[in-house]
Amino acid sequence: MSFPSVRPRRTRQSDAWRRMVRETRLAPDQLIYPLFVVPGAGVRRPVTSMPGICQLSVDEAVNEARATLQAGVPAVLLFAAPAHKDEKASAALDPNGLAAEAIAAIKAACPQLLVWADVCLCGATDHGHCGHVLPGGVIDNDSSAQTLAEVALNYARAGADAVAPSDMMDGRVQSIRRALDRDGLTMTPIVSYAAKFASAFYGPFREAAESAPALGDRRSYQMDPANGREALREVQLDIEEGADLVMVKPAGPYLDVIRQVRDTVEVPVVAYQVSGEFSLIKAAAERGWIDERAAVMEALTGIRRAGADLIITYYAREVARWLGSR
Repeated sequence: MSFPSVRPRRTRQSDAWRRMVRETRLAPDQLIYPLFVVPGAGVRRPVTSMPGICQLSVDEAVNEARATLQAGVPAVLLFAAPAHKDEKASAALDPNGLAAEAIAAIKAACPQLLVWADVCLCGATDHGHCGHVLPGGVIDNDSSAQTLAEVALNYARAGADAVAPSDMMDGRVQSIRRALDRDGLTMTPIVSYAAKFASAFYGPFREAAESAPALGDRRSYQMDPANGREALREVQLDIEEGADLVMVKPAGPYLDVIRQVRDTVEVPVVAYQVSGEFSLIKAAAERGWIDERAAVMEALTGIRRAGADLIITYYAREVARWLGSR
C-alpha cells in the first residue's frame, strides 16, 4: 500500500500521539554525572571551558552529590586531581588520598548514590600519561596494568560502587578483576572504558581533571578514530577479562560504534558525552545560535537510539529536572 492509504503523519499530529508512539525514551535512571575533586575546603573553582562545571573540594563534592541524588540521577563518576603528582601515581594509591577520601565522604553522606571511580594514572602522575613512562616516552603496558589494579583496589576499599578503568592498557580489566576478587571484593563491578578513542573532544576535560600529558600524546594506547572493527575487538576482550559494563567514549561522533557494540554484546553499554560535546553545545547556546535544551535532548536521545543503555553527561542533572517537569 502507498499514499494516500499510508500516511505516517497520522501518529505525529499531536503531542499526545507523538509521546505514545515514541520509540526511544530518556529517563534519569539512565544518567551518570561526573564530579571533579581537588584538594582544600570550600573550593568551587569554575572550569573556564565548561560553563557551569566546577572543580570541587571534598566537602563541596558531597554537596553536589546530594544535589545529584535529589535530582533523581542515580550515580556519579568521580575524578580526582591531587596536588601531589609523581611518576608512580602515589596519590592514587594512597588509602588516605584525595580520591579515596572523596569516595568515602560521598558514600557516608549519600549511601543510596552509586559512586563510580575513574581508574587511571594520568591525574596523579607528573607526566600526565595513563600509564608508566619508560625512557624514550614509551608507555609500559604490563607494569601500568598492575598499578591500575592497585588503584582500583584502593578505590573499592574506600567504598566505590564500581571501578572504571579509562587508561586503555591491554589486560588491565583482568588485572583489576583478579585483584578485587583476591581481596574479597567480588561484587564490585568493572565499568570498562572499552572503546576509548584518541579524540579531539577531550580538551575541556583536561582542564577540569588537570590531566593533560606533559609530553607526547595518547595515540599509542587510545584508539584511532578511524577504526570501528577494532573497537568491537577491544570490547569483546574486556568482556572476556571480566568487564561488567562496557563504554564507548566519546559518544556523539561514534554513534555507529555504539550501535555495533549494542548489537554484539549482552552486557550494558555506556556512552560518554564528553567535555567537548558539552562545551560545543554550551558555546552555541550562549551565542543564541541553538536552543540549548532542545539540542541536549536531541543529542542524548540520539545516543540512546544508537544503543546506549546509560549515558555519562555533564547535563545529567539538568536533563533529570527537565524530564521531571514534563
